[in-house]
Amino acid sequence: MNYILGKKIGMTQIYDDTGRLTPVTVIEAGPCPVVSVKEKNVQLAFEETQEKKLSRPVLGTFKKSGLKPFKILKEVPKLSGVEYTIGQEFKVDIFSPGDKVDVKGTSIGKGFQGGMRRWHWQGGPKTHGSTSHRRVGSIGASTSPGRVWKGHHMPGHMGDDAVTTFGLRVVKVDADNNLIAVKGAVPGCKNSYLVIRKTTKHKRQIIKPIIAEQKAESLKKDAKKQAGSGGKK
Repeated sequence: MNYILGKKIGMTQIYDDTGRLTPVTVIEAGPCPVVSVKEKNVQLAFEETQEKKLSRPVLGTFKKSGLKPFKILKEVPKLSGVEYTIGQEFKVDIFSPGDKVDVKGTSIGKGFQGGMRRWHWQGGPKTHGSTSHRRVGSIGASTSPGRVWKGHHMPGHMGDDAVTTFGLRVVKVDADNNLIAVKGAVPGCKNSYLVIRKTTKHKRQIIKPIIAEQKAESLKKDAKKQAGSGGKK
């Protein structure tokens, strides 16, 4: 399994295998039982809860599978060639130190913010009688186009978005306590729920050396052709 559900515990710092003090985020991940198996996806659950805290449709899903009620229910892609069974549990031991993971969560909400904080505007003049230090100012011409372009940077709601942090290195795995420590920060506040998966970026990192080798081979072939043509003349 490449996916597991978890909850952000907080940040701390630990010594890694090389002896360096590394800032890490501690995540409680799993155990995640399989609730249902579909054609392309698998439903995973996380964190047990009481029946009265769930809606009837969600509670019916767990009763149909014969499992206890869980708070979080999430669909993740299946691995090709792997058979899944209802009730099968996935724990944090699917990862090991040194692995790279992607962590998806909901960023911290900032409420309604002005343009300078939301979009990092430079701001207006601070002296000579200016009264528009942090104001929006003109947002478009009146004649043409006669409207505001869609997507214009304006004050508004900030944060509370789905954010994925890619390529975080797993520093430590505590399978007994269902904890995993990854280097760096992850989206969301404490006790927010996360989706952890094995990274998908390593494939892109392999492309660059292959392209460089192909270019080098093509240059060698061109040089041989030029040398051959020169010899014939």
